[in-house]
Amino acid sequence: MEIEIVIRLLLAAFWGALIGAEREYRGKAAGLRTTIMISVGACFFTFMSQWIGGPGNPDRIASNIVTGLGFLCAGVIFRSDNHVSGITTAATIWSVAAVSMGVGAGYYFAAACAAMMILSILTLLTFLQDKIDLSNEHKILRITFNHSTDGYKKCKELFSDYGVKSKLVVQRRNLDHVTLEWQVHGSKHSMEELSRALLQDPIFEELVL
Repeated sequence: MEIEIVIRLLLAAFWGALIGAEREYRGKAAGLRTTIMISVGACFFTFMSQWIGGPGNPDRIASNIVTGLGFLCAGVIFRSDNHVSGITTAATIWSVAAVSMGVGAGYYFAAACAAMMILSILTLLTFLQDKIDLSNEHKILRITFNHSTDGYKKCKELFSDYGVKSKLVVQRRNLDHVTLEWQVHGSKHSMEELSRALLQDPIFEELVL
């Protein structure tokens, strides 16, 4: 029994280390040590759930692992303006814990399949995601210009010229200036050309992309 416990903990740490190494390589918030700790902890909680709950209630503790992970996942999700980051890392934490619970319960093959699928999603699909981003980038564009100029019309003309789709989400005006915030999306090349044109146009006094 003692050897079985060690094997399960080592397997949980192994799968956590593999997935954590990928996150560490990409500089994400939950890296190598974090995912190993989550894996070992979830595996041990599964042990304790089986031992304390007994045959009649083996999920006594394990059922609360996912709930507890919610607080940890929330700590790696950040929002700034209209951009949200960290969701993939939070989902990775949640998935790593599930793999470790499978190891702790003795379902080695299922846990290995899940771990390999998680690694494939994080590594192989990144290439596909980059391709999609090249063809369709989404950004927030903030432009400030003097109220005496028709900056709105000029923006719409430039969006049309470079094939960029747009939606006006915020419009602010003070005594001298107007600030417009647009949701824009288009190909990476189109967005770069649009930024260059906006920067070169003298009527726009401030540009944040």
